[in-house]
Amino acid sequence: MIAEDEALIRLDIKEMLEEEGYEVVGETGRGDEAVQLVQEHSADLAILDIRMPGLDGLSAARQITDAGETAVVILTAFSQRNLIEEARDAGVLAYLAKPFRKDELVSAIEVAMARFREMKALESENQDLQQKLETRKAVDRAKGMLMDQHGWTEEQAFVWIRSTAMDNRMKMKEIADQVISGERQP
Repeated sequence: MIAEDEALIRLDIKEMLEEEGYEVVGETGRGDEAVQLVQEHSADLAILDIRMPGLDGLSAARQITDAGETAVVILTAFSQRNLIEEARDAGVLAYLAKPFRKDELVSAIEVAMARFREMKALESENQDLQQKLETRKAVDRAKGMLMDQHGWTEEQAFVWIRSTAMDNRMKMKEIADQVISGERQP
């Protein structure tokens, strides 16, 4: 998705991208429309100018990156340090100053997309680890309650939780939560 307020530049960018095999799913000259187009088309990448009517590129970038589904590249004539820092803080993955060559644009896109995939993979791994930690805490707490209430060993409590989960086709965390809430007892 391309958001550039100068129509000729936007057309040049689109042609460059299509020549390189990219599909441009939307284009606009306004920042507020850029955010909508990214959402509408589930764009993998948004290329934004900084200065646009409706919503500036950095504010649009912030909204797009907050949704977490699209990589953002800033393509602008402005290269002041404070703008670069604002772009970084907004979650922008590449910053390219005009004028640029096609190979520079493609490089910026490829690096941004690779970084975005890495971030998504880390996010997914983090969620998996968080779920495992929550499961372990619940199972440990439930084991402790079963050990106290029934005089079982830790292994006996664990085996009961695991076999109950398997027998009922449930997750161990669900059984542990039921033990903790008092809904399920041996």
